[in-house]
Amino acid sequence: MSALPGPIRLYPFQSGMADAIGDPTVERVTIQKSARVGYTTLLVSALANFVVNDPAQVLAVLPVEKDCRNFVVANVEPIFRSSPALAGKLSGAQVGADNRNTMLSRRFAGGSLNVVAAKSPNNLRGHNTRVLIMDEVDSMDITAEGDPISLAEGRTSSFPDRKIFIGSTPTETATSLVCDAYSRSDRRVYEVPCPECGDFHEIMWEQIRWPEGEPEKAAWCCPSCGSFVDEHHKTGMVEAGRWRATAPHVQGHAGFRINSLVSPLVNARWGKLAAEFLEKKDDPDKLRTFKNLVLGLPWEDAANAIDEDEVAGRGEAFGIGAIPEAVLYLTIGVDVQDDRVEAVTVGWDREGGAYLLDHAVIYGSPDDATTWRDLDALITARHSHPLGGTIGIDAVAIDSGDGDWTQRVYDFTGPRARRRVMAVKGMGGSRKVIVGSTAKTLRNLFIVGVDVVKTTLMHRISRATGIRFSDQLEPVFFEQLLSERKTFKRVAGRIVSRWERIPGRQAEALDCCVYAFAARQVIPNNFEARAAELRREPRAPARPRVIQSEWMNR
Repeated sequence: MSALPGPIRLYPFQSGMADAIGDPTVERVTIQKSARVGYTTLLVSALANFVVNDPAQVLAVLPVEKDCRNFVVANVEPIFRSSPALAGKLSGAQVGADNRNTMLSRRFAGGSLNVVAAKSPNNLRGHNTRVLIMDEVDSMDITAEGDPISLAEGRTSSFPDRKIFIGSTPTETATSLVCDAYSRSDRRVYEVPCPECGDFHEIMWEQIRWPEGEPEKAAWCCPSCGSFVDEHHKTGMVEAGRWRATAPHVQGHAGFRINSLVSPLVNARWGKLAAEFLEKKDDPDKLRTFKNLVLGLPWEDAANAIDEDEVAGRGEAFGIGAIPEAVLYLTIGVDVQDDRVEAVTVGWDREGGAYLLDHAVIYGSPDDATTWRDLDALITARHSHPLGGTIGIDAVAIDSGDGDWTQRVYDFTGPRARRRVMAVKGMGGSRKVIVGSTAKTLRNLFIVGVDVVKTTLMHRISRATGIRFSDQLEPVFFEQLLSERKTFKRVAGRIVSRWERIPGRQAEALDCCVYAFAARQVIPNNFEARAAELRREPRAPARPRVIQSEWMNR
Protein backbone atom coordinates (compact mmCIF):
# COMPACT_ATOMS: atom_id res chain seq x y z
CA MET A 1 0.00 0.00 0.00
CA SER A 2 1.32 3.45 -0.85
CA ALA A 3 2.70 5.52 2.02
CA LEU A 4 1.26 8.64 0.37
CA PRO A 5 -2.50 9.31 0.54
CA GLY A 6 -4.71 10.12 -2.44
CA PRO A 7 -4.83 8.88 -6.04
CA ILE A 8 -1.79 7.02 -7.31
CA ARG A 9 0.52 9.16 -9.43
CA LEU A 10 3.39 7.33 -11.06
CA TYR A 11 6.86 8.79 -10.76
CA PRO A 12 8.45 9.69 -14.12
CA PHE A 13 10.69 6.63 -14.09
CA GLN A 14 7.71 4.41 -13.21
CA SER A 15 5.80 5.64 -16.27
CA GLY A 16 8.39 4.17 -18.63
CA MET A 17 8.15 0.81 -16.89
CA ALA A 18 4.33 0.91 -17.02
CA ASP A 19 4.42 1.69 -20.74
CA ALA A 20 6.57 -1.39 -21.38
CA ILE A 21 4.25 -3.58 -19.33
CA GLY A 22 1.30 -2.48 -21.43
CA ASP A 23 3.14 -2.62 -24.76
CA PRO A 24 1.90 -5.66 -26.77
CA THR A 25 5.22 -5.82 -28.66
CA VAL A 26 7.13 -6.39 -25.42
CA GLU A 27 6.95 -9.97 -24.19
CA ARG A 28 9.29 -9.67 -21.20
CA VAL A 29 9.89 -6.90 -18.66
CA THR A 30 12.73 -7.16 -16.15
CA ILE A 31 13.27 -4.65 -13.36
CA GLN A 32 16.53 -4.67 -11.37
CA LYS A 33 15.69 -2.28 -8.57
CA SER A 34 16.51 -0.92 -5.16
CA ALA A 35 14.07 -0.17 -2.37
CA ARG A 36 12.28 3.21 -2.11
CA VAL A 37 11.32 3.43 -5.78
CA GLY A 38 7.61 2.59 -5.46
CA TYR A 39 8.00 -0.85 -6.99
CA THR A 40 5.10 -2.47 -5.14
CA THR A 41 2.73 0.27 -6.27
CA LEU A 42 3.86 -0.32 -9.86
CA LEU A 43 3.34 -4.06 -9.43
CA VAL A 44 -0.25 -3.66 -8.20
CA SER A 45 -0.93 -1.08 -10.93
CA ALA A 46 0.22 -3.60 -13.55
CA LEU A 47 -2.11 -6.19 -12.03
CA ALA A 48 -4.99 -3.69 -12.11
CA ASN A 49 -4.34 -3.10 -15.81
CA PHE A 50 -4.77 -6.80 -16.55
CA VAL A 51 -7.90 -7.01 -14.41
CA VAL A 52 -9.68 -4.01 -15.96
CA ASN A 53 -8.17 -3.30 -19.38
CA ASP A 54 -6.70 -6.58 -20.60
CA PRO A 55 -8.39 -9.50 -18.77
CA ALA A 56 -6.26 -12.64 -18.63
CA GLN A 57 -5.11 -15.47 -16.44
CA VAL A 58 -2.54 -13.90 -14.11
CA LEU A 59 -0.08 -15.92 -12.03
CA ALA A 60 1.89 -14.03 -9.37
CA VAL A 61 4.83 -15.94 -7.89
CA LEU A 62 6.57 -14.81 -4.70
CA PRO A 63 9.28 -16.58 -2.66
CA VAL A 64 7.21 -18.02 0.23
CA GLU A 65 3.60 -18.30 1.42
CA LYS A 66 3.98 -15.42 3.88
CA ASP A 67 5.01 -13.11 1.03
CA CYS A 68 1.93 -14.15 -0.95
CA ARG A 69 -0.46 -13.34 1.85
CA ASN A 70 1.24 -10.05 2.62
CA PHE A 71 1.12 -9.05 -1.06
CA VAL A 72 -2.63 -9.64 -1.25
CA VAL A 73 -3.66 -8.34 2.19
CA ALA A 74 -1.32 -5.36 2.52
CA ASN A 75 -1.10 -4.23 -1.11
CA VAL A 76 -3.66 -5.64 -3.56
CA GLU A 77 -6.80 -5.48 -1.42
CA PRO A 78 -6.30 -1.92 -0.05
CA ILE A 79 -5.67 -0.44 -3.52
CA PHE A 80 -8.52 -2.33 -5.17
CA ARG A 81 -10.84 -1.40 -2.31
CA SER A 82 -9.91 2.30 -2.37
CA SER A 83 -10.08 2.87 -6.14
CA PRO A 84 -13.56 3.47 -7.68
CA ALA A 85 -12.31 1.93 -10.95
CA LEU A 86 -11.15 -1.25 -9.17
CA ALA A 87 -13.62 -1.72 -6.32
CA GLY A 88 -15.29 -5.13 -6.50
CA LYS A 89 -13.30 -6.33 -9.51
CA LEU A 90 -11.78 -9.25 -7.61
CA SER A 91 -14.93 -10.21 -5.73
CA GLY A 92 -16.11 -12.78 -8.28
CA ALA A 93 -19.66 -11.42 -8.32
CA GLN A 94 -19.53 -10.74 -12.07
CA VAL A 95 -18.80 -14.36 -13.01
CA GLY A 96 -21.41 -16.17 -10.96
CA ALA A 97 -21.71 -17.75 -7.56
CA ASP A 98 -20.26 -21.08 -8.69
CA ASN A 99 -16.77 -19.58 -8.87
CA ARG A 100 -15.40 -19.60 -5.33
CA ASN A 101 -12.64 -17.24 -4.30
CA THR A 102 -9.97 -17.62 -1.65
CA MET A 103 -7.41 -15.16 -0.34
CA LEU A 104 -4.82 -16.22 -2.93
CA SER A 105 -7.09 -17.32 -5.77
CA ARG A 106 -9.51 -14.82 -7.30
CA ARG A 107 -11.65 -14.66 -10.40
CA PHE A 108 -12.69 -11.59 -12.31
CA ALA A 109 -14.52 -10.93 -15.57
CA GLY A 110 -12.48 -12.58 -18.32
CA GLY A 111 -9.68 -13.88 -16.18
CA SER A 112 -8.26 -15.01 -12.85
CA LEU A 113 -5.53 -14.20 -10.34
CA ASN A 114 -3.53 -16.85 -8.51
CA VAL A 115 -0.81 -15.90 -6.05
CA VAL A 116 1.54 -18.79 -5.24
CA ALA A 117 4.81 -19.44 -3.44
CA ALA A 118 7.83 -20.49 -5.51
CA LYS A 119 8.92 -22.84 -2.74
CA SER A 120 6.42 -25.50 -3.79
CA PRO A 121 6.69 -26.84 -7.37
CA ASN A 122 3.12 -28.13 -7.08
CA ASN A 123 1.92 -24.53 -6.97
CA LEU A 124 3.58 -23.82 -10.30
CA ARG A 125 2.47 -27.00 -12.06
CA GLY A 126 -1.18 -26.37 -11.34
CA HIS A 127 -1.60 -23.17 -13.36
CA ASN A 128 -1.41 -22.22 -17.04
CA THR A 129 -1.22 -18.47 -17.44
CA ARG A 130 -0.86 -15.73 -20.03
CA VAL A 131 0.55 -13.19 -17.59
CA LEU A 132 3.35 -14.21 -15.23
CA ILE A 133 4.45 -11.83 -12.47
CA MET A 134 7.49 -12.90 -10.43
CA ASP A 135 8.60 -10.73 -7.51
CA GLU A 136 11.89 -10.91 -5.56
CA VAL A 137 13.27 -13.71 -7.69
CA ASP A 138 16.70 -13.47 -6.05
CA SER A 139 15.10 -14.69 -2.80
CA MET A 140 13.67 -17.82 -4.40
CA ASP A 141 15.24 -21.19 -3.62
CA ILE A 142 15.93 -23.99 -6.03
CA THR A 143 13.54 -26.87 -5.43
CA ALA A 144 13.98 -30.57 -6.07
CA GLU A 145 12.39 -30.02 -9.49
CA GLY A 146 14.66 -27.20 -10.54
CA ASP A 147 14.70 -23.45 -11.01
CA PRO A 148 11.29 -21.93 -10.09
CA ILE A 149 11.63 -19.27 -12.80
CA SER A 150 12.00 -21.88 -15.53
CA LEU A 151 9.13 -23.88 -14.06
CA ALA A 152 6.90 -20.82 -13.91
CA GLU A 153 7.78 -19.64 -17.42
CA GLY A 154 6.82 -23.10 -18.68
CA ARG A 155 3.24 -22.38 -17.65
CA THR A 156 3.07 -19.56 -20.23
CA SER A 157 4.32 -21.53 -23.25
CA SER A 158 0.88 -22.13 -24.78
CA PHE A 159 0.07 -18.40 -25.01
CA PRO A 160 1.50 -16.57 -28.07
CA ASP A 161 0.68 -13.20 -26.46
CA ARG A 162 2.20 -14.02 -23.09
CA LYS A 163 3.68 -11.39 -20.77
CA ILE A 164 6.48 -12.24 -18.33
CA PHE A 165 7.24 -9.64 -15.68
CA ILE A 166 10.28 -10.25 -13.42
CA GLY A 167 11.51 -7.91 -10.71
CA SER A 168 13.83 -8.09 -7.73
CA THR A 169 16.43 -6.46 -5.57
CA PRO A 170 19.70 -8.15 -6.60
CA THR A 171 21.84 -10.26 -4.29
CA GLU A 172 25.27 -11.55 -5.40
CA THR A 173 26.64 -10.98 -8.89
CA ALA A 174 27.26 -14.62 -9.77
CA THR A 175 23.93 -15.93 -8.44
CA SER A 176 21.55 -13.03 -9.15
CA LEU A 177 18.63 -14.12 -11.32
CA VAL A 178 17.39 -10.58 -11.89
CA CYS A 179 20.84 -9.38 -12.97
CA ASP A 180 21.09 -12.32 -15.36
CA ALA A 181 17.67 -11.46 -16.82
CA TYR A 182 18.55 -7.76 -17.07
CA SER A 183 21.79 -8.60 -18.91
CA ARG A 184 19.72 -10.35 -21.62
CA SER A 185 17.32 -7.39 -22.03
CA ASP A 186 17.76 -4.10 -23.86
CA ARG A 187 19.31 -2.83 -20.59
CA ARG A 188 17.63 0.54 -20.05
CA VAL A 189 19.07 3.08 -17.60
CA TYR A 190 17.30 6.18 -16.27
CA GLU A 191 19.25 9.34 -17.11
CA VAL A 192 18.63 12.84 -15.78
CA PRO A 193 19.88 16.19 -17.14
CA CYS A 194 22.49 18.25 -15.32
CA PRO A 195 21.03 21.70 -14.45
CA GLU A 196 24.36 23.30 -15.38
CA CYS A 197 25.44 21.68 -18.68
CA GLY A 198 22.31 19.79 -19.76
CA ASP A 199 24.08 16.46 -20.32
CA PHE A 200 22.14 13.33 -19.35
CA HIS A 201 23.57 10.76 -16.92
CA GLU A 202 22.46 7.87 -14.75
CA ILE A 203 23.04 8.97 -11.14
CA MET A 204 25.54 6.57 -9.58
CA TRP A 205 26.77 6.38 -6.00
CA GLU A 206 30.37 7.29 -6.83
CA GLN A 207 29.05 10.67 -8.08
CA ILE A 208 27.52 11.56 -4.68
CA ARG A 209 29.96 13.73 -2.71
CA TRP A 210 29.88 15.56 0.63
CA PRO A 211 32.28 17.55 2.84
CA GLU A 212 34.20 15.54 5.43
CA GLY A 213 31.95 14.87 8.40
CA GLU A 214 28.91 16.56 6.82
CA PRO A 215 26.90 13.88 4.99
CA GLU A 216 23.77 16.06 5.20
CA LYS A 217 25.37 18.29 2.55
CA ALA A 218 25.65 15.48 0.00
CA ALA A 219 25.35 16.60 -3.64
CA TRP A 220 25.59 15.04 -7.10
CA CYS A 221 28.75 15.73 -9.10
CA CYS A 222 28.02 15.87 -12.85
CA PRO A 223 30.48 13.60 -14.74
CA SER A 224 30.46 16.00 -17.72
CA CYS A 225 31.06 19.43 -16.22
CA GLY A 226 32.04 18.63 -12.64
CA SER A 227 29.34 20.88 -11.17
CA PHE A 228 27.96 20.03 -7.74
CA VAL A 229 24.17 19.80 -7.87
CA ASP A 230 22.27 20.21 -4.62
CA GLU A 231 19.36 18.01 -3.52
CA HIS A 232 16.70 20.64 -4.25
CA HIS A 233 17.37 20.20 -7.99
CA LYS A 234 16.61 16.46 -7.91
CA THR A 235 12.84 16.71 -8.39
CA GLY A 236 13.20 18.77 -11.57
CA MET A 237 15.98 16.55 -12.86
CA VAL A 238 13.95 13.37 -12.35
CA GLU A 239 10.88 14.97 -13.95
CA ALA A 240 12.96 15.70 -17.04
CA GLY A 241 14.65 12.29 -17.04
CA ARG A 242 14.47 9.62 -19.73
CA TRP A 243 15.03 5.91 -20.19
CA ARG A 244 17.82 4.98 -22.61
CA ALA A 245 18.36 1.44 -23.93
CA THR A 246 22.05 0.54 -23.81
CA ALA A 247 21.40 -2.63 -25.86
CA PRO A 248 18.80 -1.39 -28.37
CA HIS A 249 19.35 -4.36 -30.68
CA VAL A 250 17.44 -6.58 -28.21
CA GLN A 251 13.75 -6.64 -29.13
CA GLY A 252 10.78 -7.77 -27.07
CA HIS A 253 12.60 -7.74 -23.72
CA ALA A 254 12.57 -4.41 -21.87
CA GLY A 255 15.00 -4.24 -18.95
CA PHE A 256 15.11 -1.46 -16.38
CA ARG A 257 17.77 -0.65 -13.78
CA ILE A 258 16.78 1.83 -11.08
CA ASN A 259 18.20 2.92 -7.71
CA SER A 260 17.16 5.00 -4.71
CA LEU A 261 19.23 8.00 -5.78
CA VAL A 262 16.40 9.19 -8.06
CA SER A 263 13.62 8.48 -5.57
CA PRO A 264 11.62 11.58 -4.52
CA LEU A 265 10.88 10.11 -1.07
CA VAL A 266 12.16 12.02 1.94
CA ASN A 267 13.98 8.97 3.29
CA ALA A 268 15.90 8.74 0.01
CA ARG A 269 17.43 12.20 0.19
CA TRP A 270 21.11 12.13 -0.77
CA GLY A 271 22.11 13.44 2.65
CA LYS A 272 20.19 10.69 4.41
CA LEU A 273 21.66 8.01 2.16
CA ALA A 274 25.17 9.39 2.74
CA ALA A 275 24.62 9.14 6.50
CA GLU A 276 23.40 5.55 6.09
CA PHE A 277 26.51 4.72 4.07
CA LEU A 278 28.85 6.11 6.72
CA GLU A 279 27.06 4.05 9.35
CA LYS A 280 27.38 0.82 7.36
CA LYS A 281 30.60 1.14 5.36
CA ASP A 282 32.84 -0.65 7.88
CA ASP A 283 30.55 -3.65 8.34
CA PRO A 284 30.57 -5.96 5.28
CA ASP A 285 27.13 -7.33 6.04
CA LYS A 286 25.57 -3.89 6.39
CA LEU A 287 27.47 -2.58 3.37
CA ARG A 288 26.12 -5.45 1.32
CA THR A 289 22.57 -4.52 2.36
CA PHE A 290 23.24 -0.89 1.39
CA LYS A 291 24.48 -1.90 -2.05
CA ASN A 292 21.52 -4.22 -2.68
CA LEU A 293 18.66 -2.16 -1.20
CA VAL A 294 19.84 1.41 -1.82
CA LEU A 295 21.90 1.14 -4.99
CA GLY A 296 20.05 -1.78 -6.56
CA LEU A 297 23.35 -3.46 -7.41
CA PRO A 298 24.59 -6.99 -6.76
CA TRP A 299 27.27 -7.67 -4.19
CA GLU A 300 30.67 -8.45 -5.67
CA ASP A 301 32.30 -11.20 -3.62
CA ALA A 302 35.91 -10.24 -2.99
CA ALA A 303 36.66 -13.23 -0.74
CA ASN A 304 38.31 -15.27 -3.48
CA ALA A 305 40.91 -12.57 -4.18
CA ILE A 306 42.40 -12.53 -0.66
CA ASP A 307 46.19 -12.62 -0.54
CA GLU A 308 47.35 -14.98 2.21
CA ASP A 309 50.71 -13.26 2.80
CA GLU A 310 49.11 -9.84 2.96
CA VAL A 311 46.66 -11.01 5.63
CA ALA A 312 49.45 -12.65 7.63
CA GLY A 313 51.32 -9.34 7.51
CA ARG A 314 48.50 -7.57 9.36
CA GLY A 315 49.55 -9.09 12.70
CA GLU A 316 49.51 -6.67 15.64
CA ALA A 317 51.22 -6.71 19.03
CA PHE A 318 48.51 -8.38 21.05
CA GLY A 319 47.51 -11.94 21.90
CA ILE A 320 46.02 -14.11 24.60
CA GLY A 321 48.77 -12.95 26.95
CA ALA A 322 48.27 -9.28 26.03
CA ILE A 323 44.56 -8.77 25.45
CA PRO A 324 43.61 -5.36 23.97
CA GLU A 325 41.62 -3.09 26.28
CA ALA A 326 38.74 -2.95 23.78
CA VAL A 327 38.17 -6.72 24.07
CA LEU A 328 35.47 -7.44 26.66
CA TYR A 329 34.23 -10.92 25.68
CA LEU A 330 36.04 -14.09 24.61
CA THR A 331 34.81 -17.09 22.64
CA ILE A 332 36.54 -20.27 21.54
CA GLY A 333 35.87 -22.48 18.53
CA VAL A 334 37.14 -26.07 18.70
CA ASP A 335 37.76 -28.62 15.93
CA VAL A 336 38.22 -32.30 16.83
CA GLN A 337 40.60 -34.48 14.81
CA ASP A 338 41.72 -38.10 15.30
CA ASP A 339 45.06 -37.15 16.87
CA ARG A 340 44.48 -33.66 18.22
CA VAL A 341 42.07 -30.92 19.21
CA GLU A 342 42.56 -27.42 17.82
CA ALA A 343 41.11 -24.25 19.33
CA VAL A 344 40.98 -20.61 18.26
CA THR A 345 40.28 -17.85 20.80
CA VAL A 346 38.53 -14.72 19.51
CA GLY A 347 38.01 -11.49 21.45
CA TRP A 348 35.07 -9.13 20.83
CA ASP A 349 34.71 -5.38 21.25
CA ARG A 350 31.65 -3.15 21.60
CA GLU A 351 31.28 -2.63 17.83
CA GLY A 352 31.35 -6.35 17.05
CA GLY A 353 34.99 -6.26 15.98
CA ALA A 354 36.81 -9.59 16.20
CA TYR A 355 40.38 -10.02 17.53
CA LEU A 356 41.98 -13.38 16.70
CA LEU A 357 44.07 -13.86 19.82
CA ASP A 358 45.32 -17.43 19.86
CA HIS A 359 45.50 -20.74 18.00
CA ALA A 360 46.19 -23.69 20.31
CA VAL A 361 46.79 -27.32 19.33
CA ILE A 362 46.29 -30.06 21.96
CA TYR A 363 47.87 -33.26 20.68
CA GLY A 364 46.18 -36.42 21.86
CA SER A 365 43.43 -38.81 20.89
CA PRO A 366 39.85 -37.68 21.56
CA ASP A 367 39.42 -41.17 23.05
CA ASP A 368 41.86 -40.22 25.83
CA ALA A 369 40.57 -38.44 28.94
CA THR A 370 43.84 -36.47 29.12
CA THR A 371 43.00 -34.67 25.88
CA TRP A 372 39.69 -33.44 27.26
CA ARG A 373 41.30 -32.52 30.58
CA ASP A 374 43.76 -30.33 28.69
CA LEU A 375 40.93 -28.74 26.71
CA ASP A 376 39.05 -28.06 29.93
CA ALA A 377 42.12 -26.28 31.29
CA LEU A 378 42.21 -24.14 28.14
CA ILE A 379 38.57 -23.07 28.26
CA THR A 380 38.54 -22.42 32.04
CA ALA A 381 41.73 -20.35 32.09
CA ARG A 382 41.46 -16.68 33.03
CA HIS A 383 43.61 -14.01 31.44
CA SER A 384 44.85 -10.63 32.63
CA HIS A 385 42.94 -7.64 31.27
CA PRO A 386 44.27 -4.07 30.91
CA LEU A 387 41.27 -2.68 32.81
CA GLY A 388 42.17 -4.77 35.85
CA GLY A 389 41.30 -8.26 37.06
CA THR A 390 41.02 -11.21 34.71
CA ILE A 391 38.70 -12.28 31.92
CA GLY A 392 37.52 -15.79 31.14
CA ILE A 393 35.94 -17.54 28.19
CA ASP A 394 32.28 -16.65 27.71
CA ALA A 395 31.22 -19.34 25.22
CA VAL A 396 32.76 -22.38 23.55
CA ALA A 397 31.56 -24.18 20.41
CA ILE A 398 33.00 -27.68 19.81
CA ASP A 399 32.49 -29.45 16.49
CA SER A 400 30.62 -32.73 16.93
CA GLY A 401 30.14 -33.39 13.22
CA ASP A 402 32.82 -36.10 13.02
CA GLY A 403 30.84 -39.25 13.67
CA ASP A 404 33.85 -41.00 15.26
CA TRP A 405 34.00 -38.63 18.24
CA THR A 406 30.47 -37.23 18.42
CA GLN A 407 29.58 -38.97 21.67
CA ARG A 408 32.81 -37.87 23.33
CA VAL A 409 31.96 -34.27 22.44
CA TYR A 410 28.46 -34.71 23.92
CA ASP A 411 29.97 -36.22 27.07
CA PHE A 412 32.27 -33.22 27.45
CA THR A 413 29.81 -30.43 26.67
CA GLY A 414 26.78 -31.80 28.52
CA PRO A 415 28.01 -31.18 32.10
CA ARG A 416 29.36 -27.76 31.02
CA ALA A 417 26.26 -26.50 29.25
CA ARG A 418 25.58 -23.87 31.92
CA ARG A 419 28.95 -22.30 31.06
CA ARG A 420 27.87 -22.03 27.39
CA VAL A 421 30.06 -24.92 26.30
CA MET A 422 28.18 -26.25 23.28
CA ALA A 423 28.37 -29.15 20.89
CA VAL A 424 27.84 -27.80 17.36
CA LYS A 425 27.30 -29.24 13.93
CA GLY A 426 27.94 -27.23 10.79
CA MET A 427 25.43 -27.20 7.94
CA GLY A 428 25.60 -25.37 4.61
CA GLY A 429 23.01 -23.36 2.74
CA SER A 430 21.05 -20.29 3.75
CA ARG A 431 20.31 -20.64 7.45
CA LYS A 432 20.75 -18.77 10.72
CA VAL A 433 24.20 -18.44 12.25
CA ILE A 434 23.34 -20.72 15.18
CA VAL A 435 20.16 -22.39 16.40
CA GLY A 436 19.42 -25.08 18.93
CA SER A 437 18.73 -28.59 17.69
CA THR A 438 15.07 -29.62 17.58
CA ALA A 439 15.95 -33.14 18.77
CA LYS A 440 14.73 -33.58 22.36
CA THR A 441 17.60 -35.94 23.17
CA LEU A 442 20.24 -33.43 22.00
CA ARG A 443 19.39 -30.30 23.91
CA ASN A 444 23.00 -29.09 23.97
CA LEU A 445 23.53 -29.54 20.22
CA PHE A 446 23.50 -26.38 18.12
CA ILE A 447 23.38 -26.12 14.33
CA VAL A 448 25.77 -23.59 12.79
CA GLY A 449 25.08 -22.05 9.38
CA VAL A 450 28.69 -22.38 8.25
CA ASP A 451 28.20 -20.87 4.78
CA VAL A 452 26.71 -17.70 6.25
CA VAL A 453 29.52 -17.37 8.82
CA LYS A 454 32.25 -18.06 6.24
CA THR A 455 30.82 -15.37 3.98
CA THR A 456 30.82 -12.85 6.82
CA LEU A 457 34.31 -13.86 7.91
CA MET A 458 35.81 -13.63 4.41
CA HIS A 459 34.16 -10.31 3.67
CA ARG A 460 35.75 -8.90 6.81
CA ILE A 461 39.14 -10.29 5.90
CA SER A 462 38.97 -9.12 2.28
CA ARG A 463 38.12 -5.56 3.34
CA ALA A 464 40.38 -5.50 6.40
CA THR A 465 37.52 -4.24 8.53
CA GLY A 466 35.99 -5.71 11.64
CA ILE A 467 38.77 -8.27 12.15
CA ARG A 468 42.32 -8.04 13.55
CA PHE A 469 45.06 -10.61 14.02
CA SER A 470 47.67 -11.32 16.68
CA ASP A 471 51.26 -11.24 15.47
CA GLN A 472 51.80 -14.47 17.43
CA LEU A 473 49.73 -16.54 14.98
CA GLU A 474 51.86 -18.94 12.93
CA PRO A 475 51.90 -18.89 9.07
CA VAL A 476 50.09 -22.25 9.03
CA PHE A 477 47.14 -20.57 10.74
CA PHE A 478 46.60 -18.23 7.79
CA GLU A 479 47.07 -21.05 5.30
CA GLN A 480 44.26 -22.94 7.02
CA LEU A 481 42.11 -19.86 7.54
CA LEU A 482 42.10 -19.17 3.79
CA SER A 483 41.76 -22.82 2.81
CA GLU A 484 38.38 -22.50 1.06
CA ARG A 485 37.04 -20.52 -1.88
CA LYS A 486 33.51 -19.72 -2.90
CA THR A 487 32.60 -21.47 -6.14
CA PHE A 488 29.58 -21.13 -8.38
CA LYS A 489 27.84 -23.97 -10.17
CA ARG A 490 24.71 -24.25 -12.25
CA VAL A 491 22.12 -26.45 -10.55
CA ALA A 492 18.81 -27.09 -12.32
CA GLY A 493 19.21 -23.98 -14.44
CA ARG A 494 20.29 -21.65 -11.66
CA ILE A 495 23.75 -20.67 -10.46
CA VAL A 496 24.32 -21.45 -6.78
CA SER A 497 27.29 -20.73 -4.55
CA ARG A 498 29.12 -23.06 -2.21
CA TRP A 499 32.37 -23.09 -0.26
CA GLU A 500 34.91 -25.66 -1.42
CA ARG A 501 38.31 -26.70 -0.06
CA ILE A 502 41.45 -25.75 -1.97
CA PRO A 503 43.12 -29.08 -2.81
CA GLY A 504 45.94 -30.01 -0.46
CA ARG A 505 44.98 -27.62 2.34
CA GLN A 506 43.75 -28.28 5.84
CA ALA A 507 40.93 -26.17 7.24
CA GLU A 508 41.07 -26.57 11.03
CA ALA A 509 41.79 -22.89 11.70
CA LEU A 510 38.91 -21.83 9.45
CA ASP A 511 36.51 -24.24 11.13
CA CYS A 512 37.56 -23.05 14.58
CA CYS A 513 37.05 -19.41 13.61
CA VAL A 514 33.61 -20.19 12.20
CA TYR A 515 32.56 -21.85 15.46
CA ALA A 516 34.04 -19.03 17.56
CA PHE A 517 32.08 -16.51 15.47
CA ALA A 518 28.91 -18.56 15.95
CA ALA A 519 29.51 -18.77 19.70
CA ARG A 520 29.47 -14.97 19.83
CA GLN A 521 25.73 -15.09 19.10
CA VAL A 522 24.86 -16.75 22.41
CA ILE A 523 26.56 -14.30 24.78
CA PRO A 524 25.09 -10.99 26.00
CA ASN A 525 26.01 -7.46 24.95
CA ASN A 526 26.49 -5.98 28.43
CA PHE A 527 29.79 -4.35 27.54
CA GLU A 528 29.55 -1.52 30.05
CA ALA A 529 28.76 -3.93 32.88
CA ARG A 530 31.69 -6.14 31.87
CA ALA A 531 34.07 -3.16 31.74
CA ALA A 532 32.90 -1.96 35.17
CA GLU A 533 33.34 -5.47 36.57
CA LEU A 534 36.91 -5.66 35.31
CA ARG A 535 37.76 -2.25 36.78
CA ARG A 536 36.48 -3.35 40.20
CA GLU A 537 38.56 -6.52 40.29
CA PRO A 538 42.01 -6.34 41.88
CA ARG A 539 44.83 -7.05 39.52
CA ALA A 540 45.84 -10.67 39.84
CA PRO A 541 48.21 -12.96 37.97
CA ALA A 542 46.49 -15.00 35.31
CA ARG A 543 46.60 -18.79 35.34
CA PRO A 544 49.42 -20.11 33.16
CA ARG A 545 48.39 -21.30 29.72
CA VAL A 546 51.03 -24.03 29.31
CA ILE A 547 49.42 -27.28 28.17
CA GLN A 548 51.52 -30.41 28.66
CA SER A 549 49.76 -33.45 27.28
CA GLU A 550 50.72 -36.83 28.77
CA TRP A 551 49.73 -38.45 25.48
CA MET A 552 52.92 -37.24 23.75
CA ASN A 553 55.13 -38.90 26.44
CA ARG A 554 53.71 -42.40 26.12
